[in-house]
Amino acid sequence: MTATTVNPTHDLSQAQLQAAFYDLDEHDHPEGGSTMLGFWMYLMSDCLIFAMLFAAYGVLGGNFAAGPGPKDLFELPLVALNTAMLLFSSITYGFAMLAMEKGSKGAVQLWLLVTAAFGIAFLAIEMYEFYHLIHEGATPMRSGFLTAFFSLVGTHGLHVTFGLIWLFTLVVQVGTKGLIPANRRRLMCLSLFWHFLDVIWIGVFTFVYLMGML
Repeated sequence: MTATTVNPTHDLSQAQLQAAFYDLDEHDHPEGGSTMLGFWMYLMSDCLIFAMLFAAYGVLGGNFAAGPGPKDLFELPLVALNTAMLLFSSITYGFAMLAMEKGSKGAVQLWLLVTAAFGIAFLAIEMYEFYHLIHEGATPMRSGFLTAFFSLVGTHGLHVTFGLIWLFTLVVQVGTKGLIPANRRRLMCLSLFWHFLDVIWIGVFTFVYLMGML
């Protein structure tokens, strides 16, 4: 005598199956409701990337391979000026967010462009520093210290570059579509990203430059 397997869903209609396994009365989700959560998750993944780069610098930062070290290469006044450029850009982006709350499209665009000017100045000083180091023979291949330095600082600079591209894109979108809810969400996400880059740079300035000069 063979045993038969009884399928409890065999005699159910398609509508009954849907009612059993799916939420047919799902509540409404606001447009863009998951945007901020998704962007916070992205920022956390970026934190992991920079954490690994900081860890690599912590391990390799003292390996000079009989080559130049931080005291021989870094110009602290120039780095301090560069830091000021990025900090000022965070302040001006804050003014852009205040203008957004007031609904002033023109003021938002103006402060975004001022922020971009500070960001471009930051990148220009950083590129000058890289050029000066490479001209002096301090290339990424020279030592473990320089490999870790160029990796950490260069990755941050690459993030600032992408942030500037995003910023100019938003200037165009705000000018075209105005301060619609979608553009407000994008401005808020870029605000998080830009301030995140500020926090990372403060870590770079302290851990790489200041501690390196001590």
